[in-house]
Parts: sequence; structure tokens; C-alpha cells
Amino acid sequence: MKPSIPSTMRAAVYRGINDVRVETVPVPEIGAGEVLVKIDTCGICGTDLKKIHSGSHSAPRIFGHEMSGTIVKAGEGVEGFVVGDRVMAYHHSPCGACYYCRKQTFAQCESYKKVGCTAGFEPSGGGFAEYIRVMDWIVRKGLVKIPDAVPFEQAAFIEPVNTTYKAIELLKLQPDETVLVIGQGPIGILLAALAKRTGATVLTSDLYPERHAIAAKFGLDHPLDARGDVVAAAKSATEGRGADVALVAVGGNALIKVAMDAIRPGGRVMLFAQTQHGEAPFDPAAVCMDEKTLMGSYSSSLTFNEAVNQVIFDGYGKGFDLTQLISHRFSLEDGVAAIELASHPVADSMKIVIQPGG
Repeated sequence: MKPSIPSTMRAAVYRGINDVRVETVPVPEIGAGEVLVKIDTCGICGTDLKKIHSGSHSAPRIFGHEMSGTIVKAGEGVEGFVVGDRVMAYHHSPCGACYYCRKQTFAQCESYKKVGCTAGFEPSGGGFAEYIRVMDWIVRKGLVKIPDAVPFEQAAFIEPVNTTYKAIELLKLQPDETVLVIGQGPIGILLAALAKRTGATVLTSDLYPERHAIAAKFGLDHPLDARGDVVAAAKSATEGRGADVALVAVGGNALIKVAMDAIRPGGRVMLFAQTQHGEAPFDPAAVCMDEKTLMGSYSSSLTFNEAVNQVIFDGYGKGFDLTQLISHRFSLEDGVAAIELASHPVADSMKIVIQPGG
């Protein structure tokens, strides 16, 4: 029996800078090749918060892209998916043919920058709502079936895991290398846990013991107190050389210098959280004479979709249970409070999720 679909739904609507309101809006209509998904879980991402607080995007919009749920309606011509399928949807998918796609730099593809999921208004993900419309090109290339044994909460991490997996792959880590991950929020822990899977030794830095305790559940057993001398600690752990790699999983640009100082000559610094434009001083001689590499990684990569699915699905219950990163679960009616907490994290707050059915 097909599920009953209402004509209206509740959604956390962005109305302007620092202005999000839970409102009643129409359930999106779908067309040929598209599906309608009832949202179970949607994580709040730092990029959602940046858009809400900076006014970088016009209003109104409905954000949210770390989502999972159930197909409740399928348009004409949809292949491979039926009503009742449990799915997650990437909100971006590249064209696969342009110059940037040929160079495997998918996040710079103009088609990739188009958003293919919406709960109404300008397409912006839409996961902070009860239902989303998934457009045809996402259904073809960016819709993922979730195995019955994997909870929606685990599957909601597929997109953020893809972004972190991409960063680790770009670094081409070796088992004899030491990696410093600065910041142990949810993204920092994902980066550190994936780095550890390569066989590298991973040092983790954070201000809060509570976060190190969560990291320890993923086998991360070299915690550093960020209030201390992280550079000295990285050198002490590597016979005075410095780490081979430092990943910056915190947005503060001041940490770029810490990362550069903490790596050895010939080492690499990966910027992962630096999504705000501005200026950040660093020593150019460290890049030239010390041969240190400063690099970045942004968003997901189609190349790693299948590998990430395997990590997420096979890892549940086997050492990679990402539901352990969820510290707070909010109903959609409390979506504004969820965004407020995610915007002002405290020691015991990690991944914040909105669950419309909660």
C-alpha cells in the first residue's frame, strides 16, 4: 500500500541572516525521473551554519544535506528505486565530462555546484524538512540504497564521510607516517579514524577531554591537549622531526601556522575547514626552503562513492559505528534550538541531528 502523502509539511526555513523559523510549507511536487523522500535523519553541517550566519545565500531557503530517509513517491521513468526503499541522497553530482571532471576535481564542476535536492524555494538540500524532492540527475548518479541492517542515523553520515575520505585519499598516507589532526569534533574524528585505517600513527588535538573520550571509541589513542604545546608534542612523538601530515579540522586560520610548524620538512598540511575567504599569514620560506606542502580538500568526490558506502555499511557494529558521534537529537519543531546548539558547540556536543519524525 502506498504511503499517504500530505499536501503540507513542517520545515526549518532560512529567512535571513541568523533567522531560521519552523513553518508550514507545501510538500514538493516531483516530476519524471524524480523521487520524493520522507526524511528520517538530517545532520547539521558546518557549511549549513556558515550560510545561515553569513547571509551568503538568498532567502528563503531550506538547508540540510546530510540526510537519509524513505522513498514515498517515484516519478515516471525512475529505474532501480521503488517506493519503500531506504535511501540517502547526495545533493551534488558532477557532469563527468567537463575539464574539471576529467581532472577529477569534481567540486569545481559547474554542474556539481547545482543543488539537486530541495524541500521548496531555491534548491538548498532541504533536509531540515519532512520531505525532499530528489531531482532526476541525482536519482541517476547520487541516490544510494541503505541496507535494512544499517540504521538511518549511520547512513546520514555518508556524505560527510565521503568528504573526509576524499581528503585522506589526496594525502596518499603511508603506514610509516605520523598524522596530526587538529580538532576532534565529528569531522576531525572522521578524518583521524580514516587516517588510522591506512596504518599511519594518528595524533589528535582538542581542547576537550570529552571529545578525546569519543575519539578513543574509534581507536584514536594518542590524544594531545590543545591548551598545551601541540607543536612540541608532535615533534616529541617523531624523534624531533615533526608530523608527516597535519589536518586542520577547525575553522580558525590561526591554526594554519600551528599545523605548518608541527610538520617536518617535506611534510603536508591539509586544510579541511577553511571555507571562509580571508587572509592567513604563513611563512613562505617554509613552503620553499623546507619544501612543505599546503593543500586543501573540499566537498565529496564521485570517485569514492562505492568505497564510502562499503566503509559505512560494513563498519556499522564493527568498529565504525558513527552513531556514537551523535550527541544530540532534535525534533523538527525544535530545529531552531538544534541550529543554535550546533552554532555554539560545548564540550559534550558533537554531531547534532534533526529527526522530523522525532
